[in-house]
Amino acid sequence: MSALQTVKLWLVQHVHLAKDALHIYVALGLFFGSALLFGWRLRGWRPWLVVLAAALIGEAWDIRDRHIGHVPQNYGANLHDIWNTLFWPSIILLLARRTKMFGGR
Repeated sequence: MSALQTVKLWLVQHVHLAKDALHIYVALGLFFGSALLFGWRLRGWRPWLVVLAAALIGEAWDIRDRHIGHVPQNYGANLHDIWNTLFWPSIILLLARRTKMFGGR
């Protein structure tokens, strides 16, 4: 088991959240955290791209781990995780760009 899988398993067991919920928490943490850290606006693409990069890297790592462990791939689950990770940052980005809710328009 890779370090990433060990950390994910530990989080699921100790934080008492489902993996889907962890994807959402991590995504929002990266989205808002990168915007705060670098002074980026929520209506800009950069915070969203940070989340996209993390989601793709994480899923590539999951695919790699399954391959190394000779575990059958489940690409549908990988796509589900990417969708789940990007959903709320995408909604917030659209709201920030199209409404006054997050300082847009």
